[in-house]
Amino acid sequence: MIDLNLLRNEPDLVRASQTARGENPHLVDEVLNADAARRQAVLEFEQLRAEQKNLGKQIGPLQGKAKQGDNDAAKELEGLMKQASGLSEQVSALESAVREADEKLDAVLKLLSNVVESNAPVGGEADFKVISEHGAKPTFDFQVKDHAEIGEALGAIDIERGAKVSGSRFYYLKNDGALLEFALVNFAMALATKHGFMPVIPPALVKPEAMEGTGFLGQAAENVYRLEADDMYLVGTAEVPLAALHMDEILDSKNLPLRYVGYSPCFRREAGSHGKDTKGIFRVHWFDKVEMFSFCHPDNALEEHQKLLSFEKEFLDAMELHYRVIDVATGDLGSSASRKFDCEVWFASQDRFRELTSTSNCTTFQSRRLKIRMRNDKGTEPVATLNGTLVAITRMIAAIFETHQQKDGSVKIPAALQPYLGGREFLA
Repeated sequence: MIDLNLLRNEPDLVRASQTARGENPHLVDEVLNADAARRQAVLEFEQLRAEQKNLGKQIGPLQGKAKQGDNDAAKELEGLMKQASGLSEQVSALESAVREADEKLDAVLKLLSNVVESNAPVGGEADFKVISEHGAKPTFDFQVKDHAEIGEALGAIDIERGAKVSGSRFYYLKNDGALLEFALVNFAMALATKHGFMPVIPPALVKPEAMEGTGFLGQAAENVYRLEADDMYLVGTAEVPLAALHMDEILDSKNLPLRYVGYSPCFRREAGSHGKDTKGIFRVHWFDKVEMFSFCHPDNALEEHQKLLSFEKEFLDAMELHYRVIDVATGDLGSSASRKFDCEVWFASQDRFRELTSTSNCTTFQSRRLKIRMRNDKGTEPVATLNGTLVAITRMIAAIFETHQQKDGSVKIPAALQPYLGGREFLA
């Protein structure tokens, strides 16, 4: 959630952010009204509680006098005891009112998305800004095939049996397809640990507070798988368990940034994608992914964001791919991100760029919801959280197949992966 003090002091900034996202700016006023109601309830409770305490101070001495037979004290005590009984009921009622006001404020505050960075391009999905382009665009002197054709011919991808066993948008990776996944994961982990990331195998099932805390039960809820019998969720990205790793904790600011790299299966319902990318393994219900996650000081979040992007670019360069980096427009950020950069790879069979990796600066939005703070000389305050995909396996395999396909049907293995595949130069 966003900083309540920011909302109180700069409501127009938050309204502008909501408008830039294409979301309701009037939510700001709802939050401000709920905040005012809560503060009034707290004020009334504290005033009455102070009156109750003051009454208690008067009752104590009178009780002693009454026990000694002082009739005047006994009569005064009786009156004060009746007054105290009435106050107790009122205090109890106001305490309940404060709890209700707290819950209402929390609920409406969670409806607000993170405040977007001022430099993020405003607009919808198509209004992104191209930041840079990298690598040589592949050229072919033969009719290109898509990754599904190549994978099936190599015996690396089996979509037909995946559908037979699990339904549409499922698959098997077999033979070199399976080995290629392990090669990609090993290279990604080696790259991440070289840059100081701690490797983690996180749980793929999480409690509701972890999923909600990271912002995936708002706009993204329709794409989340829920196990109703256990009230648990299958994660759509390792971002969720990595963010929740330090839930309800206070970190030492001297240890920041804390950088983790997690390898996990990811599950997505892909609601709303009917008819999109139905062929192949580009858009599927389950895939494996290596995800970077960072906890850092809010003042260093912009710099940390650029670092995560540089690691993604390093990986894509090693895969010898043609790609571009885009600055995602405000209407396509998702509720948690204040800014997001996507790396899109050229797909020859589609004659266009497609998203392969993404990195987001979530500022303190997630840490406030997950109650993750840092301790420094000023006391405690929320940390910033950032995430970035190092490799989404199925999309990366698709990109490698399409970019490095050969006329004879084989696929050239990027040099960086060859040591992980027995030194071979081609999949054939």
